[in-house]
Formats: sequence, C-alpha cells, structure tokens
Amino acid sequence: MQPGDDLAALLGDAVEQAGGLEEGDVLVVAQKAVSKAEGRVEQTDDVVATILREARAVRRRRGDLVIAETKHGFVCASAGVDKSNAPGEGWIVLLPEDPDTSASRIRSAVGERFGHEPAVIVSDSFGRAWRQGTTDVAIGVAGMRPLLDLRGKPDAHGYELSSTVIAVADELAGAAELVMGKANGVPAVIVRGYSVPPGDGSAGELVMPPERDLFP
Repeated sequence: MQPGDDLAALLGDAVEQAGGLEEGDVLVVAQKAVSKAEGRVEQTDDVVATILREARAVRRRRGDLVIAETKHGFVCASAGVDKSNAPGEGWIVLLPEDPDTSASRIRSAVGERFGHEPAVIVSDSFGRAWRQGTTDVAIGVAGMRPLLDLRGKPDAHGYELSSTVIAVADELAGAAELVMGKANGVPAVIVRGYSVPPGDGSAGELVMPPERDLFP
C-alpha cells in the first residue's frame, strides 16, 4: 500500500475475487492500510517528538514510553504512532486524520460498486488497562451503531439489565484480527452472519467520557 493508492478500489477488487458482498456484511479494514493510502506515514529520527505532536494530552510517560490521548479521544500507547508494518527503516505510521470519515468513504465507494453498502470498521491494535496483550478495536465506524445497548431489556431469566452495553464494533474488530493477523499482510476481512445494530454511529461513542463518574 502506497500513499495515494485507491484503497476502496483495491478492496473492491478483493471483495469481487472473494465472491462479492451479501446484505449485512461488515468490512473490517486495518488502520495501517487506511493510513498508508491516506499518506499518514513519515520518516523521522525523533519518534517521541512525533508522538507528542500527535497527542492531545499525555496521560503517562516513562522515558520513551508514552500513554497519550489522541485528538480523536483514544487513549493508547504512543498516540497510535507505530513502527510496525511501516514502509521501511526510519518510517512510522500515524493514525488517520478522521477514521470515521475514512470508513464512510470506503463504505460509499464499495457500496456504489456492489449495489449495497456494507458496514465498515477501521480497526487498530490497542492494549487494555489491567489486561495483558492487545486486541483490535474499532477506531472508525460507518453504517452501524458501535454499541448495542441492552439496558432495560430482560435477560434469559427475566431480570432487567441495568448497565449492559456491548461494544460490538470492538468485538467485530477483534474477531477480524484473528484472520488478518499482526504479521500476515491481510489488510481487510469480511465478517458475515452478524446482525449489526442498525443506524450510523461513530467510533467516538466507544470512548469513555473523562468526566464520567463511575462511582457516584
């Protein structure tokens, strides 16, 4: 993937080779593919300076290890700046400027080609507080609600759920990563057979507001 490549056209070619789209399909696209196509790559000798430039706020720092809040509101290592799967030595990949808009553009272009628009998720690998390892999460969403709100609905025994909200966009991103893999070079996956929450939301809905009091 090179800056300026028509990512939607390349994805459309791959989808066509795979047999096309079905109603209800979710297209999960790796953030690195989106960032590279949009030119969000750069060569630098000072990665930390780039991280600080990309950060809206630094939450924690120990030497070159930086946990930062990006301008999108995501709290993650290095403000999403990454050396892995970069174009070459000394290059880094940054997050897309607006991952939701990136997802929407892909959705429109692929939908025009195939006659119906899939939900689209732009995914990236994030760590989790108090958990080992990484999992892919949604940093961009189009054509679906990223959260499934079950509050007020009964469980299997009739108990009314009071706080259950499922991060389905993150779950779909994590499931897709099992196929894409961190080092397999697979930039996108079609998830089929899941009924996504209807509507059109944004990845920002997945971010916990910093002012929210969890223990009022």
